[in-house]
Amino acid sequence: MYETVELERRGNAAIIRLNRPKALNAWNHQLGIELLDAVRSVADDDAVRAVCVTGSGRAFSAGADLRDLTARGVTEDGQIDVQTTLTTTYHPILTTLRRMPKPVVAAINGPAVGIGCSLALTCDLLIAAESAYMLLGFVNIGLVPDGGALALMSARVGGGRATAMAMLGERVAASELLRWGLVHDVLPDHEFEDFALRTLDRLAEGPTRSYAGTKRQINAWLYADLDEQLELEASIQQEMAQCADFREGVTAFLEKRPPKFSGR
Repeated sequence: MYETVELERRGNAAIIRLNRPKALNAWNHQLGIELLDAVRSVADDDAVRAVCVTGSGRAFSAGADLRDLTARGVTEDGQIDVQTTLTTTYHPILTTLRRMPKPVVAAINGPAVGIGCSLALTCDLLIAAESAYMLLGFVNIGLVPDGGALALMSARVGGGRATAMAMLGERVAASELLRWGLVHDVLPDHEFEDFALRTLDRLAEGPTRSYAGTKRQINAWLYADLDEQLELEASIQQEMAQCADFREGVTAFLEKRPPKFSGR
């Protein structure tokens, strides 16, 4: 039994639903631990032939919970330890989804922000509701994208769009994501869930080994260096956590005011 994640079986498929709707499914420590367990569970279950990842309520995921982030452990020099969380929890979630020998659908029911955006990007097929959007908002608090966001985004829509998302920190609406080819379909909100479930059921009854072979080819061509990229991201993110701009970004977010970055 989980408190922050729901795991549902649907015939030959499984649905993993982030379940902190009041916090817009923001990732706190407990959600990370429970999501990792759920992902590993469906990956190891041969009876599960397709997986859907989605969110409860009106968001897919609002990204890392900054209130929880500031309560994390610290490094030997007294800085917030983001690197350990990335390497021990976030990365295994993402790489397990990316490499499990079965198709994974991201049903993006609302905002997919930060690590929530990375979670969606690591899936095979992305389906979005009209009200959904993606946002790499790391820059808005003085951080850099992590969770493989730039590698995954660049592979799907090119480095230029990935760079713009990372440096400008602006929302990209579902309609624009469809125009880019990043999402497979965009549905009106009232039709979205039924369409996502029909897609999941189709995959769950399909040629599972064929899907697995396709994933192996894509992973070998597009994501062969993903592990190295994730390690680099974690290292750079830890550097950012030591900067004055990060402290200002988090403080401004919690105080609900625009940040005043100093470039340090």
